[in-house]
Amino acid sequence: MIENTRAHRLRRARLVIWAGAAALLLSAGGALTLRAYLAPQAPQATSVGEADIRSEFSLIDHTGRAVTEADFAGRWQLVFFGFTHCPDICPTTLAYMGSVLDLLGPEAERVAPLFITVDPARDTVPVMAEYVSAFHPRLVGLTGTEAQVADAAQAFRTWYERVEEETAPGGYMMAHAGHIYLMDPDGRFEAVFQERDQPPEVVAEEILMQIEKEERQG
Repeated sequence: MIENTRAHRLRRARLVIWAGAAALLLSAGGALTLRAYLAPQAPQATSVGEADIRSEFSLIDHTGRAVTEADFAGRWQLVFFGFTHCPDICPTTLAYMGSVLDLLGPEAERVAPLFITVDPARDTVPVMAEYVSAFHPRLVGLTGTEAQVADAAQAFRTWYERVEEETAPGGYMMAHAGHIYLMDPDGRFEAVFQERDQPPEVVAEEILMQIEKEERQG
């Protein structure tokens, strides 16, 4: 009876997530992460199809080590693009990712949570190290050159843009999409989430279901 109930919850969670993901990928809309700072004509996140979304990057982690997607091969990836000066969505989303990891329990070891900055000029290795430590001990911060970050964003088919703002630190903010990508152990796209769309329990259930499916398939 317990197994039947859990299976029903997992099926329901998957339907909720994939309904949201399908709506997100089929629409031109995406959450803008600078609610208070973006101009009305800020660009919208654009979907180009799940086959085009891939985990592919060459960056520097928050310990100063050069890494690529190969360093995380064999693990599921939760990937979020943002920046440390973000006033609202970034800290909220990273705390949300931390909650998902806690809900996964021991299975969290099979997930690599990655925070890729879209503001490498300010988000240096020491800045990233201090920032990610505030959210979860397993969170990995990734930075690099402007070109490296742009290449990573292109691989994930996400967008970001500098927005001039006199009152902001450094005189600018970064507009960017607010998606969390779930990538499989081979670096292929599996699902996309947004913090505002479902509680962390639903995302954790989806990841656990994917891990169980992977185990069954051997």
